[in-house]
Amino acid sequence: MNATVKLTVNGKKQTVTTDSKRSLLEVLREDLHLTGAKYGCGQGDCGACTVLMDGKCVLSCITPISAAAGKSVTTIEGLSGGDSLHPVQEAFLDAEAMQCGYCTPGMILTAAMLLKGNPNPTDAEIVKAMSGNICRCCGYPRIIEAVRQAAKGKKSSEVRTS
Repeated sequence: MNATVKLTVNGKKQTVTTDSKRSLLEVLREDLHLTGAKYGCGQGDCGACTVLMDGKCVLSCITPISAAAGKSVTTIEGLSGGDSLHPVQEAFLDAEAMQCGYCTPGMILTAAMLLKGNPNPTDAEIVKAMSGNICRCCGYPRIIEAVRQAAKGKKSSEVRTS
């Protein structure tokens, strides 16, 4: 059944008329042409589709568009401000915390929310917070390093010895 859904995506008001059962991921990618969030498992298990909805991480592949009505959604495309990258994006680049990059948008959004709520997490807290995001390339050590460096506000090149 079609419904008209009004939401804010990356600070811009959007109105979408679509089947109310369609996933938020489908609408973001196909209707709004925001392709940062990825379709991974389609079951909410891998985190590749993570976006922020009203400041909380949600798995957009299992979130019906109707659940986003009246909400504010932030995708990886809307995380940075203006011409500068978000500190977590900078840290991921600096730490080379990606290989294929498929999981990276979800990882970055999850890490950004972790650091917003806990600006100085331990490694165990980072691992726990990031556990819903799967990296098939197994880049976990560099991902943890990137989150750690974003928390410290330092570039990993300032810390690495090799």
